[in-house]
Amino acid sequence: MRLDVNALGTFYRMAREGTGLAAGRLTHMTGVETRVGVTKLNFMRGQEIRRDFRTSKTKVGVRVELTGAIEGYSLIVFDRENAIRVVETLLDEADSDAELDVETDEFDRMSRSATTEVGHIMNSGFIDGWADVLETVIDVSTPEFIEGESAEPFFDGVSGSPGDDDLALLFQSRIEAVDTEIGFNHYLFPKRESMGALLDQLRTSEGIEYDKLDGFDRMAERGAEEVAKTATTLTGIETNVEIRRLNFVSLETIPEQVPDEKLVSVAFEFEGVPSGYLIFLFDEESAHEIVDAMVPSSVDEDGFGEMGTSAIKELGNIMASGFLDGWANVLDTAIDHSTPEFVHDMGAAAVDPVIVKLGSNQEFAFVFDTVVVADGREFDCEVYAIADESDLERALNDLDVDRIEETPTTAEFQEVDNA
Repeated sequence: MRLDVNALGTFYRMAREGTGLAAGRLTHMTGVETRVGVTKLNFMRGQEIRRDFRTSKTKVGVRVELTGAIEGYSLIVFDRENAIRVVETLLDEADSDAELDVETDEFDRMSRSATTEVGHIMNSGFIDGWADVLETVIDVSTPEFIEGESAEPFFDGVSGSPGDDDLALLFQSRIEAVDTEIGFNHYLFPKRESMGALLDQLRTSEGIEYDKLDGFDRMAERGAEEVAKTATTLTGIETNVEIRRLNFVSLETIPEQVPDEKLVSVAFEFEGVPSGYLIFLFDEESAHEIVDAMVPSSVDEDGFGEMGTSAIKELGNIMASGFLDGWANVLDTAIDHSTPEFVHDMGAAAVDPVIVKLGSNQEFAFVFDTVVVADGREFDCEVYAIADESDLERALNDLDVDRIEETPTTAEFQEVDNA
């Protein structure tokens, strides 16, 4: 199976169109104004997808099977309390005397039926949007109500669902209700053969072997592990990789994914094959925790001081070296990165300059999105690696996947410019 940016761009527009239709139908059905959240094409391993479902909250979903131009499964997933709010809204709209028993862990027949109806209408909105973009027909099975606290109930019966180590293409969208807490996620699990046939129809270039992308994702996984290891060594805070995804997104939506709060970022530009940008984002509490661990006397109440800023830049510099040097070793090339740029500002301010620079040459980007966390202490670090589109394609085509496990990660650290 081969893919290129044009084909993935069509898939992305397909996902956005479907999300818009689904949001409109939810508004029409409930009378609640909705907005489209972030839409992504995720390349995720089965273990990462299952981790998405491992929370303390019970989830409720509606699943349908697709046949025709796309074969696979479409799934709407609510946190249970959000499903309850949707059902209550529907009952209020219908002036029904029925009430949902929120205190129990079970939905009664009417609430299950209402949730299934909402989920089916949402699924149909997504699917109609995809069919419109592809100018084709996609058939939908009878909807199935699912409830559970893990991924297993949602994956049961899904033929071809990814194993723990398999890299799957996953469509993920979010719709939120304005001025309420109602929100849900949508997942499309296309069957590989069906997706391969669509990609062949939509490609306008030779593209990239899917197995090469699989290999590059494994390479990035090693880089993420190196970041966690470096953070542990320098701060004494035991850290590990919690979330790791390879996303294909529109550049203009990347700032929407960054938390809308005051953050500390350390950004780098890297050059070579591939080239691009690497950004480490910390919330303020995590940044203070890092400084306190590395140079306790430097912290002040209003900022980070010269020594604190230097410490965070040093940590970012060494993490960047570990991440990128591993790539360079596997690709048998050179990747140089700039000195770190420290920013203490609202989240989007850290990524906006990158979007402006890349946006002059491309509309979409592959983004390695990783979250590193600590057990028992405040340490959250989001890592965004955004590669130049043409360089990444060249790097992937040249990648020898056999080198990935054989080549050690050896970081060569640059001096930090504290000026």
